[in-house]
Amino acid sequence: MIAKEARQALALQRFAEANPQLLEEISGLDAREQARQIEWAFEDAADEQGLQPWELALQLIAETPEQLQAMRLETHREVAEALGMEWEEYCQFNEIDPQ
Repeated sequence: MIAKEARQALALQRFAEANPQLLEEISGLDAREQARQIEWAFEDAADEQGLQPWELALQLIAETPEQLQAMRLETHREVAEALGMEWEEYCQFNEIDPQ
C-alpha cells in the first residue's frame, strides 16, 4: 500500500497526467503556481463528483477495489480517533460498514 505521506502527491500527479489540457493551459506558469492550479482543479473535480478531495485522491491511487476500501477505512478510523469517537459509534453515525 502507498505510504500516507505520498498519497496526495501521487494523486495530484495522476490527476495532472489525466488532464493534458490543464497542463497545457498552465505551462507558462512557474512550478509553484502550476502546483497550485493543479491542486485547485483537483479540488474542483472532487466537488463536481460529490466527493471530498481525500476520497478522490484514494480513488486515483488505489490499485484494487480492496485497496481502496482498506484506505478509506483507515482514513475513517483516523477521523474517529481525532474526534474521540468509538469506532462502532462513528461507523453507525456515518453509515459505514466496518468490514
